[in-house]
Amino acid sequence: TGIVRVNTITQLISAAQALASHVRPTGDRLAVITNGGGPGVMAADRAAELDLPLAELTPETQRKLSAALPPHWSHGNPIDLIGDAGPDRYRAAVAACLEDPGVDGVIAMLTPQAMTDPDAAAQAVIAAASGAHKPVIACWMGESSVGAARVKLRQAGLPVFRGPEVAVETFAYLAEFYRNQKALLEAPGPLLDLEPPDIARARSLVRTALAEGRSVLTPTESKALLAAFRIPNEQSFVAATEEEAARIADSLGYPVAMKIESPDITHKSDVGGVRLGLANAQAVSDAFVAMLAGIRQRVPEARIKGVAIERMLLSAHSRELMVGIARDPVFGPAITFGAGGIAVEVLRDRAVALPPLNANLVHDMVRGTRIGRMLGRFRNLPAVDLEALRKVLLRVSEIACELPEIDELDINPLVADEHRAIALDARVVLREVPAGRERYAHLAIHPYPTELVSTVKLPDGSPIVLRPIRPEDAEAELEFVEGLSPQSRRLRFQSALRTLTPSMLARFTQIDYDREMALVAMTDEGGRTREVGVARYIRLPDGESCEYAIVVADAWQGRGLGYVMMERLIEVARERGVKRMMGWVLAKNGSMLKMCEELGFAIKGDAEDMLMRRVERSLA
Repeated sequence: TGIVRVNTITQLISAAQALASHVRPTGDRLAVITNGGGPGVMAADRAAELDLPLAELTPETQRKLSAALPPHWSHGNPIDLIGDAGPDRYRAAVAACLEDPGVDGVIAMLTPQAMTDPDAAAQAVIAAASGAHKPVIACWMGESSVGAARVKLRQAGLPVFRGPEVAVETFAYLAEFYRNQKALLEAPGPLLDLEPPDIARARSLVRTALAEGRSVLTPTESKALLAAFRIPNEQSFVAATEEEAARIADSLGYPVAMKIESPDITHKSDVGGVRLGLANAQAVSDAFVAMLAGIRQRVPEARIKGVAIERMLLSAHSRELMVGIARDPVFGPAITFGAGGIAVEVLRDRAVALPPLNANLVHDMVRGTRIGRMLGRFRNLPAVDLEALRKVLLRVSEIACELPEIDELDINPLVADEHRAIALDARVVLREVPAGRERYAHLAIHPYPTELVSTVKLPDGSPIVLRPIRPEDAEAELEFVEGLSPQSRRLRFQSALRTLTPSMLARFTQIDYDREMALVAMTDEGGRTREVGVARYIRLPDGESCEYAIVVADAWQGRGLGYVMMERLIEVARERGVKRMMGWVLAKNGSMLKMCEELGFAIKGDAEDMLMRRVERSLA
């Protein structure tokens, strides 16, 4: 469900206290309040080390603080209340920060001084934090003079620490915990809601190479694969002679780049297989002769098809990045992102995520690298086109999902500037994949099965959207179950259950689409989408059979919805290799037993069990 890392027992107790308070940060922007500059600087330094941004206070918050604080307060974050700060300043500062939409959490610190009242200041922080929906962490520094105040803060449910660094670390733990919680609710689909890729073309390139006994695509084939997934790249043209190379360069326009075209050379720069900035036909001819002579000397066994000629991308504001796919023996394909160029192995600036990706996961990936901090405005450089970069990462996720034969993929460099993100070079390594495997069996995380989303009409003409459940359907699922009559809940759950516990809700909505399926029926009622039925199955340990369950909202019973949902559930189970479906039905649930008979289920009773009936059907 998520992890909070702690290093000491004190951190453990306070972090647990913060988690138990049901107050959670929606982000990681921190406001630091202090009555002395030194502790504020210490907190800010630790936040910077943890890549935790200090919140930028809104003009409205600045006005509130200026009205409540002395004229010479810090006018920024950390918020220095000045050494003689009394409880009124603490109360006003904490309240203003909690009301600021750009603040996700507050650390209130006190350094005991001759004019301070630690107890009264603590009481002011407690009062300001009462009823807040953002975390407030206290740091009362010192020992005997602040001991009673720390007791008050703990009794009020506020985590309290002795040092600013640990207080900042605790907020970082909380932000990470809830960021992980949010990530658990991500169920991206394998493909984007953009122009669909030419998957058939990409698969043809892969099959052709494997049929020829090759495990590495040529640079030209690699770029064609990228183009099939709509990833912008600089088109290359292969020349077998120096005259042909010069003609191609003339037609493209100067300057051009020249790269060796060989299935046996992976790292072209290492063997002198790259020439950049060729400004005229003579330079192209000379580079062609020198490159081939040098490579035949360095790598005499390499098969050389010629050279690839492409236009030079001229941009004074570009950053060189690397995007790729790496294969882990346990988790399968993983998406990588980081700094690119020839020093990629030296810099080792890389973030890794498991596909499928979505916009939130891509944002976290980019943010998790050092190069990510240089993609915004940086000195004299404008910000890069982050939307273009996001699309490239999402497209690479599509490649990882749809082509299990990809063993390695490196786009290096991926050049990004304020106008675009474009692949200049790519390397693709293939592997053989056994035939007949399920489409996404190579992925550690089964993507959201968008192909199962459909709109159906009931016999009375009512339109229903039938789709797999999503984690974000938790609220609709809870409302659906609570809206069932006691009779319907008893027939579905065989108990007097009234609502779903948090663990049950997570279990029902955060499913493994590979092992189970839950199809929800959604309808638009008064402009609001509501769940009116759910049918699910879970594979049994034998892998070939499954157990199903279904429930329909009371107002929708008797309209054919249950029958439509069961037909679709049976179809999905059969498509996924399930050979038998079974379930348990209360003996008095006559309508369900009748529907099971119509759907071809055999009904089996037990003379000793007068309550339940077992229903079973072969799907083979």
